[in-house]
Amino acid sequence: MSLRRREVGKVIALTNPASGHGAAVGAAQLAIARLHRRGVEVIEIIGDDAQDARHLVAAALEKGADAVMATGGDGVVSNALQVLACTDVPLGIVPAGTGNDHARELGIATKDPEAAADVVADGWTETIDLGRIRDRAGGQKWFGTVAAAGFDSLVTDRANRMGWPHGRLRYYLAMLAELSQLRLLPFRMVLDGTREIDADITLAAFGNTRSYGGGMLICPGADRADGLLDITMVHEASRVKLVRLFPTVIKGTHVKLEEVSTARATSVAVECPGINVYADGDFACSLPAEISAVPAALQVLCPGGNVA
Repeated sequence: MSLRRREVGKVIALTNPASGHGAAVGAAQLAIARLHRRGVEVIEIIGDDAQDARHLVAAALEKGADAVMATGGDGVVSNALQVLACTDVPLGIVPAGTGNDHARELGIATKDPEAAADVVADGWTETIDLGRIRDRAGGQKWFGTVAAAGFDSLVTDRANRMGWPHGRLRYYLAMLAELSQLRLLPFRMVLDGTREIDADITLAAFGNTRSYGGGMLICPGADRADGLLDITMVHEASRVKLVRLFPTVIKGTHVKLEEVSTARATSVAVECPGINVYADGDFACSLPAEISAVPAALQVLCPGGNVA
């Protein structure tokens, strides 16, 4: 990995006020105040919704800026990616969400907004890959961490349909409900247009980086700059075994288990009837879809101490 330094004199600050149960607002205020003390001009943006936020960021970029700073969780980072992918404008992150997997991957302090703002002002950038999902209708979504389909996406589908309770408890209840209906799903994947995988599996994860869900190392060997997706597949329909597998995902040792297989590819055509794909924790599309790695698609601001 190599970093290069650029001058950062003007920053667009994008904040998701709902991230971290409202913690993002306070984190953004601390980060912006730090940038002001460092002599950086800041344009603050809070959109009414994701689409509005993207529109406002794109409009602000047309007037010129040296970087975009996203404050919140992986959702607001994902929102910024849709604008910054394949541009030369770098992304800075002030983590203030629940998972913060983008920040964790880049070595950005997850509980220190002022230190994260210093990373933005210091201007050290790294070029990394992004994942891209294209659906049958031609729509596309960029992602930075992991795209997942199968058991994970079914749990998220159920949680999104539930009006109560709120927060993590709703997700846990949705998981218990899906475990009671656990089944193998008929996936068909074509890797790089040549290698076919027809398998009954419970979940498939496509990693540009290693973790999702707040540090779960679902794709522990993923490299954010190798031009490849790491694919993790779980072939297990036993509820007891699947529950026992979860702790191993935290350390990334699940890939050594016989019920788990892995692969690497630049692109994967994925089919599975009735299954949705979620990426960076947000809905992407329904299958079928093409999921691919796009090399050198994003500039990110990283701690200068990461220089190899």
